[in-house]
Amino acid sequence: MPYGMYISAAGAAAQSERLQILSNNLANVDTPGFKRELAIFQARHSEAIERGEAVAGLKGIEDVGGGVQLAESLTDYATGAVCKTGVATDMAIDGDGFFLVAKDGEQFLTRAGNFHFSANGELHTEQGHAVMSPDGEPVAIDPTLPWRALEDGSIQQEGNKTLLGVVKPQSLGDLVKAGENFFSPLASFENVPANERSIKSGYLELSGVKPAAEMMELIETSRAYEANIRLIQNQDHMLESLLSRVLRQ
Repeated sequence: MPYGMYISAAGAAAQSERLQILSNNLANVDTPGFKRELAIFQARHSEAIERGEAVAGLKGIEDVGGGVQLAESLTDYATGAVCKTGVATDMAIDGDGFFLVAKDGEQFLTRAGNFHFSANGELHTEQGHAVMSPDGEPVAIDPTLPWRALEDGSIQQEGNKTLLGVVKPQSLGDLVKAGENFFSPLASFENVPANERSIKSGYLELSGVKPAAEMMELIETSRAYEANIRLIQNQDHMLESLLSRVLRQ
């Protein structure tokens, strides 16, 4: 493969992966508590260095760059805007931390606070998974009695308080997206101290995706992808013309 075509193909592949990330961000523009992904590009070594046939730094033709590649995608944990919904079971964390939820016997973290009470009084996520207390027990009330949510993230009913689990990992790098707007913790986490807990009932944290900015990036990426494809086509045409001339001689 001509080296220019190799570089163009690498560029097209990287832009294609970035398109997928941006498309997923835009698909979740209305998902409460969603955290957008960022595509991180990295320069590639030449094909010879990638294959182990040469060593970088010799300042020869093998040191010619090999285009770009998608090194990784990172999650932007910036807090989204908060919107008043008036629904008492909607919760928004004012500050750091994540709600603790359980799914299939495993614990996950989420910033999405669009909860609801089930028929038996358990507090569930939108998908029907249990919201947990700091002790790792499902948050539940008596569905036949009145209740109210307090600013410390607790449900008060007849003088009794049930705290919602609000936790934070030792590092945000310990979190991995696990689907359904959940994060899976790769290391231990701790409860947010009582004096730092602030939960707004009747509010939701909105998606961290900014549609206008995301659309601009999507257009930019689409054009970069198309440019790489055109370069591949042009180089293929040049190679075809060269072969035709050689074969005619």
